[in-house]
Amino acid sequence: MVTTRLESERGIALLATLLAIALMTIIVMDFTSHCELGYLSSANQANELRAGYLARSAVNIGVAILAEDSRIKAQMRLPVDSLADVWAMPFPPIKAGGGTVNLSIVDAARKIDINELVDPRTGQVNNIVLARLAALFSFIGVSPDLLPAIIDWLDRDSVTSPGGAEADYYVRLIPPYAPRNGPMPTIGDLRLVRGVDDATFMKLRQFLTVMPEPRVNVNTAPPVVLASLLPQLAQNPRLVDEILQARQVAPFTNVLQVLNLPGMGNLQQQLAQVLTTRSVYFTITAMGEFAGARKIIFASFRRNGNGTAALASWRED
Repeated sequence: MVTTRLESERGIALLATLLAIALMTIIVMDFTSHCELGYLSSANQANELRAGYLARSAVNIGVAILAEDSRIKAQMRLPVDSLADVWAMPFPPIKAGGGTVNLSIVDAARKIDINELVDPRTGQVNNIVLARLAALFSFIGVSPDLLPAIIDWLDRDSVTSPGGAEADYYVRLIPPYAPRNGPMPTIGDLRLVRGVDDATFMKLRQFLTVMPEPRVNVNTAPPVVLASLLPQLAQNPRLVDEILQARQVAPFTNVLQVLNLPGMGNLQQQLAQVLTTRSVYFTITAMGEFAGARKIIFASFRRNGNGTAALASWRED
């Protein structure tokens, strides 16, 4: 009887010991896992920080390239920005500090200023710009039906245009937000407009800007932008081809050279008001990569005549 009782107590003690060991094992494994996750989190944060510094370095490189380009043109007295410039050339990836840097520069004057669609002082729609945007949207396969929503985003009132959207639509979204009811500070605003999905935004951002470039650079603008400027150009692709072929031979140094191209005689006054050969605002897209972490910076600058640059906008992804 005593033996059976001792054996029972020993069994209970063994079971308790095994349970204690199992519990300690679980605690140790949980602690180890927590430490590993903490280490990985810290490592990822460090890698993201390094990627961010690489991207910022790329922005500095872009600013230096623009400054040098400006100084060279000032010495040569060459008032031209074109796709033949060093800033417009594709840059190969740069290995630096154990990571990789990617850089590209585009001028804003190759695009159409979306903020010109609505006059911020009067709130009135600019019908000339509206026609340009409608043509552009059609050329690139985007529905012009988006334009009323863009107008409502830019204008100051709360009156919903037919097919548009005002605050009563946006506040019902999850999460809710208010429309700008004014000029877009960055082109990223466009993604918030009703009907603009990711695919549409990626298309539009190639041809639209929020930088205040009142005229389009004839040396850098894509064919669809040139064709959108006037109904006569949209209806006569041959005229756009004349411009493209001429600028491939040599960049236009002044707008008069464009006006003297074959077929442009009846459009001289209109083209003189919408074209330029210079660009003032530039967007530097810089990407830093380090150990799988990535940081992208979109930095827009206003380039001054003396080679300096003033920051206009900065966005990080």
